[in-house]
Amino acid sequence: MKLKRPSDAREFEIAIIGRAHGLLRIKIDDEEFETVIEPAVGGVSIVTIGERRLCVRASRSRNSLMVAVGPSSFTFAEAEARMSGARRGSATPEVAAPMPGKVLKILVSEGQAVAAGDPLIVLEAMKMETTLFAEGAAVIQKIHAEANQMVDHGTVLIELSPAAGSSASESQAPGA
Repeated sequence: MKLKRPSDAREFEIAIIGRAHGLLRIKIDDEEFETVIEPAVGGVSIVTIGERRLCVRASRSRNSLMVAVGPSSFTFAEAEARMSGARRGSATPEVAAPMPGKVLKILVSEGQAVAAGDPLIVLEAMKMETTLFAEGAAVIQKIHAEANQMVDHGTVLIELSPAAGSSASESQAPGA
């Protein structure tokens, strides 16, 4: 995923490259980190990177990701290249929980076609409801969650497949 910090237009390439036994390996730009994310009280997560422990709150809205680390807070948006590609096809094959929380509502059913911006699922975290939306046209392949289920950050909630009539070449941005 490519994120942009609107305040200074800096872009970050972020990828989860592995998960095992409570460890999460992430890559930010060209640097890899091994982290442990532990849910704490009040919607806070304790993120351990090496010997450093940080209190982190994160919340995703339709167009941005808000992250508070200690006294600092940041807002990120998906970089334009990713968003333009998402308009015509499923940009990611799955919808994952952006934070630990509780599934409140599932707004779609397996086999249902959805368009970019359609609401898919509602989570509750940090005493706030967060709706996750479709990034592009897709078909709901499999729903892995159910209402009232507690989920961890990164838990796959819904699997998507390309919408009928779209292809891999259609889901790329023009000129890509």
